[in-house]
Amino acid sequence: MTPMRWDPWRNLSFLQDRINRMFWEAFPEPRGEDDEVSLGTWFPAVDIYETDEAIVLQAELPGLKKEDIEIEVKENILILKGERTTDKDVKEKNYYRQERRLGKFFRSFTLPAAIDSAKVAASYKAGVLEVKILKPQEQKPAQIDIK
Repeated sequence: MTPMRWDPWRNLSFLQDRINRMFWEAFPEPRGEDDEVSLGTWFPAVDIYETDEAIVLQAELPGLKKEDIEIEVKENILILKGERTTDKDVKEKNYYRQERRLGKFFRSFTLPAAIDSAKVAASYKAGVLEVKILKPQEQKPAQIDIK
C-alpha cells in the first residue's frame, strides 16, 4: 500500500460550498411583494456627478412609471423613494425564474450645500431618472465705484 500525503486544504472549497448551501437553505431570499422582509430590500443604482452649473443624480429605475417615484428635498438632503410591483397578468406559480427585485425602495443623499428646492428639475426617460440640482450662485463682492 502506497502512503498518501494528507493535504488539509484539498477539500476546503467543497466545505465552503456546503456551508454556503446550508446558509442559503436556512435564510432564503425573500420572494414576492407580500413578504415583509422584501420591503425596502432593493436599491436602484445611482450615479451622482457635478457640472459647472449643477449637481446631477441619475438613477436606474427600469419598469417604473413616473407616478411610482417620489423625490423630496429637505434642506440639503435629497430623498428618492418609490415602489416596484409585480406584473398583475402573471401569476406567481407561472414563473420559471424571478430575479428582478420587487417592493419599496428608499435612498437619501446629502448634498454639499443648502440648495433652493425651486431650482431642482427631474426628468424620466428610458428607465433612467435624472435629477438636476442647480448650484446656488456664489455671493460675489459688489464693486462700488468711487465718484
